[in-house]
Amino acid sequence: MGEAIKNRYEFVVLFDVENGNPNGDPDSGNMPRIDPESGLGLVTDVCLKRKIRNYVETVKEDAKGYKIYIKEDVPLNRSDREACESLGITETEDKKVTEALKKLKKSDKDVDIKLRDYMCDNFYDIRTFGAVMTTFVKASLNCGQVRGPVQLGFARSIDPIVSQEVTITRVAITTEKDAENKSTEMGRKNIVPYGLYRVEGYISANLARKVTGFSEEDLDLLWEAIINMVENDHSAARGKMAVRELIVFKHSKELGDCPAYKLFDAVELRKKEEIEYPRKYQDYTVQIHEEMIPDSVEMKRMI
Repeated sequence: MGEAIKNRYEFVVLFDVENGNPNGDPDSGNMPRIDPESGLGLVTDVCLKRKIRNYVETVKEDAKGYKIYIKEDVPLNRSDREACESLGITETEDKKVTEALKKLKKSDKDVDIKLRDYMCDNFYDIRTFGAVMTTFVKASLNCGQVRGPVQLGFARSIDPIVSQEVTITRVAITTEKDAENKSTEMGRKNIVPYGLYRVEGYISANLARKVTGFSEEDLDLLWEAIINMVENDHSAARGKMAVRELIVFKHSKELGDCPAYKLFDAVELRKKEEIEYPRKYQDYTVQIHEEMIPDSVEMKRMI
């Protein structure tokens, strides 16, 4: 991997959904997530990071240094054991691995750093977002929790959304018995007719240098992944989704030049006055108040 980034960043992402469900809530029958007090739509940080991971995995295909730790059908302790094998631990049972790590810790005080560095060097999402590695936590190692330099908040819609339930029919019947009594199956899906969402993110150069080694090359891949995170993730359930804006703020130094909220406040989104029910991105205006941004902070619109 290259040298760790030297500048702090903040960024704002705008994405929209049309006739789809951007993030279903399993506790509410997979309905779109909504803030019950304001009616604004929500998309969790976990959902967005999943899309970024999927894009990196698609593009890099497990290339050296770009594996994905949190992925489907791969137990986490299997990936943890890769790091253990690099230190000569060949046990496969979790209990024996834990015992071997505790024993190794007594003879090698740097085992925490070696394991952490191995995981950060080989797994892009740990280097970016951090991770909780249960195998190492059970062994009472300090490297069990890695705090990543890139953090996202929840995405929130600009205006209240309406969750619409649509009834659908299917001509194929599930069982022979059902086919004797009916000719169609009924079902439902929940959609948001239109919603424009905003999410804010932070990148700590300090954590990149001290902990994970998140580099300029990793940063370029992150921007690419954010811009394209929905392009290879289309489905009938999610409808028409698109990333509309990626606005990046680059500070002049590692610890930054001003509080993040001042930069976020400089990005204003407003529904056009003549629009009552927005149904497309062009129904909004995006204004960046450059006079609110310090001269030492560089602003760039990536889309």
